[in-house]
Amino acid sequence: MAPENLLIELFVEELPPKALKKLGEAFAAVVADSLKGQGLAGADSAVTNFASPRRLAAHVTAVLAQAADKAVSQKLMPIAVGLDSAGNATPALSKRLLAVGVTAEKVAETVKNLKRAMDGKAETLFYESTLTGATLAVGLQKALEESIAKLPIPKVMSYQLESGCELPGWSSVSFVRPAHGLVALHGADVVPVSVLGLKAGRNTQGHRFEAAVSPVVLPDADSYAPMLLKDGAVIACFAERRAEIVRQLAVAAAKVGSASGTVVKPIDDDALLDEVTALVERPNVLVCEFEKQFLDVPQECLILTMKANQKYFPLLDAAGKLTNQFLVVSNISPADASAVIQGNERVVRPRLADAKFFFDQDRKKTLESRVEGLSKVVYHNKLGTQGERVERVRAIARSIGKQIFSESQAQNAYRAAHLAKADLLTEMVGEFPELQGVMGGYYARHDLELDAVAIAVEDHYKPRFAGDELPRNEEGLAVALADKLETLVGMFGIGSQPTGDKDPFALRRHALGVVRMLAERNLNIGLEELVELAWSVLDDEKLQRLVWDRQQEKQEALKLQNTGGGLVLHSSSFSKRVFESETSKRVTDYIYDRLSGYLREQGYSAQEVDAVVSSRSKRFGDLPKRLEAVRTFAAMPEAPALAAANKRIANILKKTDAVDPHVSEVLLKEPAEMALYAALKEIGPKAQALFEAGDYTASLQSLAALRSPVDAFFEDVMVNAEQTDLRLNRLGLLTALHVAMNRVADLSKLAS
Repeated sequence: MAPENLLIELFVEELPPKALKKLGEAFAAVVADSLKGQGLAGADSAVTNFASPRRLAAHVTAVLAQAADKAVSQKLMPIAVGLDSAGNATPALSKRLLAVGVTAEKVAETVKNLKRAMDGKAETLFYESTLTGATLAVGLQKALEESIAKLPIPKVMSYQLESGCELPGWSSVSFVRPAHGLVALHGADVVPVSVLGLKAGRNTQGHRFEAAVSPVVLPDADSYAPMLLKDGAVIACFAERRAEIVRQLAVAAAKVGSASGTVVKPIDDDALLDEVTALVERPNVLVCEFEKQFLDVPQECLILTMKANQKYFPLLDAAGKLTNQFLVVSNISPADASAVIQGNERVVRPRLADAKFFFDQDRKKTLESRVEGLSKVVYHNKLGTQGERVERVRAIARSIGKQIFSESQAQNAYRAAHLAKADLLTEMVGEFPELQGVMGGYYARHDLELDAVAIAVEDHYKPRFAGDELPRNEEGLAVALADKLETLVGMFGIGSQPTGDKDPFALRRHALGVVRMLAERNLNIGLEELVELAWSVLDDEKLQRLVWDRQQEKQEALKLQNTGGGLVLHSSSFSKRVFESETSKRVTDYIYDRLSGYLREQGYSAQEVDAVVSSRSKRFGDLPKRLEAVRTFAAMPEAPALAAANKRIANILKKTDAVDPHVSEVLLKEPAEMALYAALKEIGPKAQALFEAGDYTASLQSLAALRSPVDAFFEDVMVNAEQTDLRLNRLGLLTALHVAMNRVADLSKLAS
């Protein structure tokens, strides 16, 4: 029988909008993969997923009514175990044959026909059979059950099955939302499957209010989308519905702009667009407006309340400034839409009024007057209050400012850090936590703070997410770095570092923010130095508390290993210094891991990134130049040999005590070591001068001339000579060579 196209639809109550896109993709993908795995669909079968507020569906092309039979060879056991001396089945083989489906009467006959083949060193018995291909009814039933079990459901609900369903009695099932219909069509034929207490048919439902007919009867699998659109007034495909919304938004914005003589555009927000697409079945974009007096409120507040609470699309002018008009995506298309427009305008007005009220009330108190209240807000029970945290952040910010910026900028950063968290106590941020920092900037300007301070207050949370912009001024950079470093050090100090996919304090985002600020602004300060600054502001009492907590953790861990008891870990074995050192290393290693990921995302290979990051350069801004230098060097014919030699040198030096890069010419005995020393004396200073001038590519390229003398040295010279002075001298030569070769990057990482 020729293959036919398959349509499967699950009709449900309104699905969670933020999850709909993923639910639709997962439902179709698992169904299709299962059918392909069972041989009912080919690898080239096309899969189309459909997802609307009340349905999940999948269309799969070229699906067979029954999969082809398949030859199966099952390994049983070695002949020595399965057959006795007379060639008859042992009890072990008989039991195994029964397990694979051979009846007891046919065991003896089957043994004669078992295939014999070598498996490793033992001759083994194999049972060959033909597996009958699955029918579509059986295969689709399995695929449906797998798909429902694997759906990324945010929260499952249990509900009572409707009377008259195929499951008798007071039965209930669990799913994301109550399901009311199941369609399964193979060409024009209904596939007899059932799930969630529903039997498959060919009837579905269209739009709640605007469907032309009810139910919508589907003649075949390929008529699903066009029939739903024509008779059901539903655009079933998520992507098509989204594209239609984008088109209508653009048309409506152009109409508004034409009427006002200005260029306006809807706000660009993919997440909002996806959510609105998941809320409507046939979109209809309408233009609404609100009173211009509300534009006196910061536009971030108005935009947020319209997007988050009402799912509206604010309209912005060419300069990005909010207008008093907005777009609504309605799910109905009445001949006269005035009632819908007025209803949405009436709904949004109180929310905008609330925002204006909060803004007016907040400005009656200065940010400075709110700072004291932070001492009553708990930040973390082990790290104190927000007030204590502010003291730490501003001390770090001032230190950073003094080291890499000017004295005045350091003072501005100190002031900005002092005020940065005060907006947490405002009405506006209490209502819209997403506006923390943003409102602080507005209130700082209202309080006549310096513009540099206000910008730093506004920007100190940046970058808030991947791709977000960095703080705009130096003061903002100092406060943002201080804020993120204080969080990282504090959370690692109390043992709350991320594990797996759990990161409740957003430490990955904080670490990546530190990386981006250091790299993209080319700040002249090292990561280790920054982490040390963050540690330095933790007061002794709190630090000692963290040390004590860590002692208890270690003691409990050791007690688990020593069930005999009596084991005590004294403070002398885990001092404050050791605690700081261990935690600092964990923090820096964690940030360097984020740095490696950040650089790989720029298109550099893992080897190139490892080579550069391993050198622990002070200036992250130099890393792109170093990476390009490494890439150029790696393409040179001398690179593999020098990288291998560098790795060998590193391994030799690891096994010895630290040796100064000092060489005595008097102790150079072998011609090869004399030649290497001469080459290093000539090339080393040139490479160093190029390195100090910032020409990393030329610095590495100049090392190519060392290949021959390095090869000869390892060929002809015994490094670990019995004579102590010779051995130390040769180790000193290798140390000097290692220093010269690894200024730009750790070249040993390029060795295969």
